Amino acid sequence: MQIPLPNGNKVLLTRRQLLYGAVGAGALLVAGGGAAVVTQLNKDDSGDFNVLEVPEEAVATSDDFSMLDDSSNNMVLVGNFELPYGTLVWANDDSVAACLLPTDTAKPLTQIALLFLGSGEYPVVRETAVSQDEGFDIYDVRANSSGLIWTEVDILDGIWRIYSATFDGNEVGQPTLLDEGTSDWETPTIATVGSYAFWQVLPQADGPKSTEDSLLKRAPFGSSQDAAEVVYTSHGRMCTPPYALHDSVVITPRTETGGVRYQLTHIDAQSGEVLDTMVLPTSMKPLEAGYGNTGFMFSFDAIYNYGEGIANLGTYVPASEITPQPLMQTITNERGETEEVMGKPGNEAYSGAPWFRFARTPSAAPAWCGKYLMVKSTSAVCGIDFDTQQYFALEVKSGTDSYGDYLASTGMGETVVTYSNIDYQPLDGDTQKYCLVRVWSPIS
Repeated sequence: MQIPLPNGNKVLLTRRQLLYGAVGAGALLVAGGGAAVVTQLNKDDSGDFNVLEVPEEAVATSDDFSMLDDSSNNMVLVGNFELPYGTLVWANDDSVAACLLPTDTAKPLTQIALLFLGSGEYPVVRETAVSQDEGFDIYDVRANSSGLIWTEVDILDGIWRIYSATFDGNEVGQPTLLDEGTSDWETPTIATVGSYAFWQVLPQADGPKSTEDSLLKRAPFGSSQDAAEVVYTSHGRMCTPPYALHDSVVITPRTETGGVRYQLTHIDAQSGEVLDTMVLPTSMKPLEAGYGNTGFMFSFDAIYNYGEGIANLGTYVPASEITPQPLMQTITNERGETEEVMGKPGNEAYSGAPWFRFARTPSAAPAWCGKYLMVKSTSAVCGIDFDTQQYFALEVKSGTDSYGDYLASTGMGETVVTYSNIDYQPLDGDTQKYCLVRVWSPIS
């Protein structure tokens, strides 16, 4: 569900277009006769970029892999926890996950809890918004073992605020204000990476600030607004939320061209250095973008009539490991001296690699757990094994919401977290209504 703000702004109460990805896009394809086609490719200047070009024969799909009937030989359940019905969960840490808990009242609308993935304890660390007395509610949260970042919004006045706090494994520090804005700007998307809080600020597409730059910002947990800094500037709207790994973050800014072209960008959280880039063909707009064992991964919720092997609906991942190519490169000049120079955006190795497409409508960013690529399917979370060309589906409990089991994890971890909200009336028992969070570990 989305709550509208003044001037057309929206606050996401579900995660990453959850219902749109799982239901809306699929319905669109059916209604449109099986194709959601973006306009034909318009040629523009691409000489300054290594644009992704993958032939159709280089892309295998999930239909080419065999499905295992039983996942028990691949993954073992190491945590099984019940939280209040309607809880939303995010995890990019093997020890703790962020939870947005619903309440039975209008004020507060939600509360923040931290779920300890080893014990299942989930203490509430923010019972109300910092600015509740001014009409604000908590609408989004992320956390790791070092701190939290969350968003508070005043719907009536169209104002958002970004807060963070430190976390030492036991106690959460005092909240500090990092940023605030009006409905001229979209409510920021957020991430926690290392010791930093990250947030992405975009102007409203149809608002008075529409020509302003999009910004990726960061600040150490618990610091003030004065410590906030711009990590990356995009002269045009970024198109995916920041994707959190343990030590880095992925964004999709616009390239510096006349046409609309997006550049997947992997950034070191500590130094701000660009570690790797990949440039998509003109007008191709990913729903999600991330990074994992084999390099960049991304998903489309549309079908394109150009692009050869990278043109269909689904989640794309290189099937073999790609060597990262940082933007800044060290060369030896004519005088025999070494110097740092800016290379071409886009890593040529991606065009020459074999690719895999998980052929389902995407609704969550993918993640890696050990050697397995973890992807949200229609109702289940699936693991893909490139070594055996097989995949498996984790068990889905009876009575789950229409989206089934949801993938809460991002990045590359030793475990993977899934959750489902269950409302189930067995024939011979009491009604079951709760959020089931499960933690899985690969079997070596």
